[in-house]
Amino acid sequence: MSNNKNIKIMNKTVLITGTSSGFGASAANFFTQKGWNVIATMRDTGKTSSLRNSENIFVTKLDVEDTASIQSAIDAGIKRFGKIDVLVNNAGYGLFGIFESASRQAIQNQFAVNVFGAMDVTRAILPYFRENKSGVIINVSSGAGAIGFPMASIYSASKFALEGWSEGLRYELASLGIKVKVIEPGGATQTGFLNRVGGESTGLQLINDYLPFLEQTGKMFQSMASTSDIDAVEKVVSAIYKAAIDDSTRLRYSPTEDIQPILNARRSSSEEAYQQFTDSIFTQANS
Repeated sequence: MSNNKNIKIMNKTVLITGTSSGFGASAANFFTQKGWNVIATMRDTGKTSSLRNSENIFVTKLDVEDTASIQSAIDAGIKRFGKIDVLVNNAGYGLFGIFESASRQAIQNQFAVNVFGAMDVTRAILPYFRENKSGVIINVSSGAGAIGFPMASIYSASKFALEGWSEGLRYELASLGIKVKVIEPGGATQTGFLNRVGGESTGLQLINDYLPFLEQTGKMFQSMASTSDIDAVEKVVSAIYKAAIDDSTRLRYSPTEDIQPILNARRSSSEEAYQQFTDSIFTQANS
C-alpha cells in the first residue's frame, strides 16, 4: 500500500445474511448507496434479482445452518474488500400456527435458523472482531421478540431467545470494543414475509378444535397488516444503518410505528396493565 497521505481511506464493509429478498436485499442496496462495501450472502446465489448491480456488492453463498459455508463467506468477503466492520444477522423466517400443530422437527428448524444460525455466524466472526478490537453485530429480531403473539408462539420464542442472547452478549463484548444491536420491526407486508410463511411453515397439522380460533385470529392479523407502515421497509433499513454507524451503547431500535403501542405497554406499564391491554386486543378477537 502506498504511503501517500492523500490515499483514499477504504470504505467500510458490512456482511449481511439473507439478502435474496426482504430486509436483507433492501439493506444491501441501502448500504451500497451510502458508499459501503457489502458482502451480500444467501443460501442460493442465483437469487440476486433484488440486488443492485454494483461493484461494491459482493455476492457469496452462506447457509446459516452450514458452518463451513459461514467461514468460507467471511474469508471470501475479507479477501474481496480487505475487512469487515459490521455483521447484520438478518436471515430468518416465521413459523406461524398453533403450537400443538407443529412437529418437533418444525420447531427445531425454526430455532436452527433464527437462533443457532445467528449464533454460528457471530461465533465465526468474533475472532476477527476481537483481533481488530472493533466491530458491530446487528441482530434483526421482531416486535415478536418482545411480545408473545397468538399463532406465533414458536416464532416469538425464537426471537425472545435472540434478544436475550443479544442482551447478554452485549456485556461480554463491550470491553473488547465490539457493539451489539437489536432491530425490532413490526409488520412489513412489503417484504413478502407473510406470503412466504405458508411455504416455510412445514410440519403443521390441522386440529379441528382450533378452527374457530384460527379464523378469528386470522382476521385480526389481516386487520393489523392493513394498518402496517407503508414505508416500513425504509424505516427498518434506515434503523439498521443507524445502528451500524451509531457510536452510542444503545441496544434496541424499534423503527415502525405499528408495533409501538404494544412495545410501550410491555416496557412502560405493570404486568397487570400490560396483560389487560393485550387481552383487549387478542382475546376480543376470539370472543
